[in-house]
Amino acid sequence: MTTNIAVVGGAGRMGGAIVRAAQDSDEIAVSAVFEQAGNKALGEDAGVLAGIGSCGVLLADSVLDAYFDVMIDFSTPESTLANLEACTQLGKPIVVGTTGMTAEQQTALHEASKQIPVFFASNMSIGVNVALKLLEMATKALGQQCDIEVIEAHHKHKVDAPSGTALTMGEVIADALGKDLQHDGVFAREGITGARKDGSIGFSTIRGGDIAGEHTVMFIGDSERVEISHRTTDRKIFAKGALRAASWLAQQPTGLYGMNELLGFD
Repeated sequence: MTTNIAVVGGAGRMGGAIVRAAQDSDEIAVSAVFEQAGNKALGEDAGVLAGIGSCGVLLADSVLDAYFDVMIDFSTPESTLANLEACTQLGKPIVVGTTGMTAEQQTALHEASKQIPVFFASNMSIGVNVALKLLEMATKALGQQCDIEVIEAHHKHKVDAPSGTALTMGEVIADALGKDLQHDGVFAREGITGARKDGSIGFSTIRGGDIAGEHTVMFIGDSERVEISHRTTDRKIFAKGALRAASWLAQQPTGLYGMNELLGFD
């Protein structure tokens, strides 16, 4: 059965990647593509903007008038909340890959999931989510004996730091250690910082060029170091993961879901 998707941010990098990936899918069809009011791309063909030729779907700014089965949103937190409200009104599922959301904004996802199926993941890559499972295992085995550092690198246009994926990695580590990331995370170091605090989880951020996404977690002991890394070379892996999530979510009842449910992890 074909799942018709609405893509938010059709003129952007991720929106274009999703439109391109959908072209190669037998289970997904793009039926609507959106941009914010005033965007100069409104009215243009989404396929042309994505570099695959005309697909007959024009960029629009009205969600409530569109036809779709599932929305995919990789926009900004503010835009995502507006689209979440629209999907709730329409009774349509939504896949959210937006990063940089506050705790309050994430609470809105939980509230909406009481009325519609909501899928949220800070990273839609299947490989990254396998890495998260490996991090949980490594932390339980090594976390009490090692210092832990999370290092991430992204393109120069990324506006939030640390990345949503890095924070998710930190949360997985903190949960496995029985810690609170907000209390034990160290997100900046400058000047005379003093010795490293035992049990802290350090973060380092790199921004530059066109790096699609790189994440490494280091478990640093006195005589050895274990590293778990994931490197992205093309955004299409995020698009493919989002399409897989959309196809799966279309068959799910009301609730909040993530990659653990999609991949069948405990």
